[in-house]
Amino acid sequence: MIIDLKRVFVNEDSSLPIEYLLDMSTVDFSGVYPLKEPVRITGTVSGKASLVELNAEIIYKYEAPCDRCGTYTAKSHTVKINKPLAPSIEGEDSDSIIIVPDMKLDLDELVYSEVIMSLPMKHLCREDCKGLCPKCGKNLNEGACGCPEKEIDPRLSALAELLDD
Repeated sequence: MIIDLKRVFVNEDSSLPIEYLLDMSTVDFSGVYPLKEPVRITGTVSGKASLVELNAEIIYKYEAPCDRCGTYTAKSHTVKINKPLAPSIEGEDSDSIIIVPDMKLDLDELVYSEVIMSLPMKHLCREDCKGLCPKCGKNLNEGACGCPEKEIDPRLSALAELLDD
């Protein structure tokens, strides 16, 4: 969505409401397509005292397998954007100011960047996830698997026999 900001830059105390859905279901993140539902964007672009600012909230649902146990889970995430906008900047560059030289803001590109940067690096079904048993593969969140806790490496079994004596 491209937003024409001329009215906000020219008229002080004006604002433009933002509310739309962005389909990001084709975004591949670590071999998974985690954004099955559209991303919701709400907010405003407002101008006050020669300062134009974007205030928006991005809400999305992240669906992926748990990194420890493989259970497919979904969690909602919210990203807040509060950034000043300017048609140009003189002097040094600033990462905090979004430059809109033609007074048109490509909101899809900004939302895409913000969502990708906020995706979790580790996705867990719950904070205390126990994962899978390394021997039999049972989900340890569902209960104990019955595998022996300590298993002697067969290459060291001769040393274990010395301890028995």
